[in-house]
Amino acid sequence: MLATSILALLSLSASSLAWEWEKPAKCGHGHEPKSSINYTTITGFFLQDDAATDPKTFDYTTVNYGLINRAYPTDKEFDRHGKKTQWQRFEHYVDTLNHHADKDTQYKVLFMARHGEGYHNAAETYYGTPAWNCYWGPLDGNGTVVWRDARLTEPGLAQCTKAKAFWARALAEEKIPAPQSYYTSPLLRSATTANLTFGDLELPRARPFKPTIKEFLREGISIRSCDSRSSKSAIAALLGPKFRFEAGFAETDLLWRGGEGEGETAEAQLRRTRTVIDEVFTRDKNTWISWTSHSGQIGVSLGVLGHRVFSLSTGQAIPVLVKARRVRDAAPTTTGAAFTSEATCLAPPVTSLAGVGCVCSGAGSVTAAPTATATAA
Repeated sequence: MLATSILALLSLSASSLAWEWEKPAKCGHGHEPKSSINYTTITGFFLQDDAATDPKTFDYTTVNYGLINRAYPTDKEFDRHGKKTQWQRFEHYVDTLNHHADKDTQYKVLFMARHGEGYHNAAETYYGTPAWNCYWGPLDGNGTVVWRDARLTEPGLAQCTKAKAFWARALAEEKIPAPQSYYTSPLLRSATTANLTFGDLELPRARPFKPTIKEFLREGISIRSCDSRSSKSAIAALLGPKFRFEAGFAETDLLWRGGEGEGETAEAQLRRTRTVIDEVFTRDKNTWISWTSHSGQIGVSLGVLGHRVFSLSTGQAIPVLVKARRVRDAAPTTTGAAFTSEATCLAPPVTSLAGVGCVCSGAGSVTAAPTATATAA
């Protein structure tokens, strides 16, 4: 029953979620008018907003998270003597935006971070994307390395150390606002990245690191075993009591269908991403939000938020100033298949093509058994 409920939620539009930051007055026969949320990225504040910034070479840790050195309309009354840092002045500006916003509008700053390098990332680099997608990815590993719900590699752990050092310095010297809320994907590479980045930082007492694990923050759910999550009890045992699970989080993974050769459709990923964003904006009154997940999930999120395409390398991050406005003209409910068949090969393929899939070398395509184990050459 719970599995059916989760899959049904993938078919819902965002307009079906309750709007909680300030519900409208009831009207007519006691029914609240339907509404949806319009998201806008407010540009001009971060280098990542600028089309001239190249995501391939950009490193947020070297440029104050990308915060642009500029003046704000609130500087005159807040920083008369010019002694505040750029982040302090930006924080005051955002607080002022919320203070003057009408009841249907709010602003949040999302610190969106991609996990450090995982063993699945290293395997894809080693084997190449076609072989990874069509043969190696659906397996648990190669007999030496396991990439089901992949852990972090040594370079991935080093990326977390780098992120922690950045935050420690930015909090102490630049006075960057510590996140008020923390959210993470349930996949271990992301949850571990959040833990290693923030877990031991000296944070304000009012803003402790108490992350919430949200199911819909996970990566696009392909047939590859890296997109399968561990059990709730295994996650809890690994991460400890600081991590909390959202209400209704299932013990076992009810979404991954790699064993049946089925992966999530792009439409379904967009729906669940929109759902989790709506949940955060309607149920969390905080302004400064930390969000640790995946390249694909962040990419879809940026699209929902109206941000330009900005691909993140492992261990990289992007801040986004978001304006959310409730509109009574609710978006139409959209439905569609949540999962679709994904063919794989019996051996490493010739190639894989966008919109076509695997081009196998011999006997055609089959559905690989994700629980099988192969040995690397």
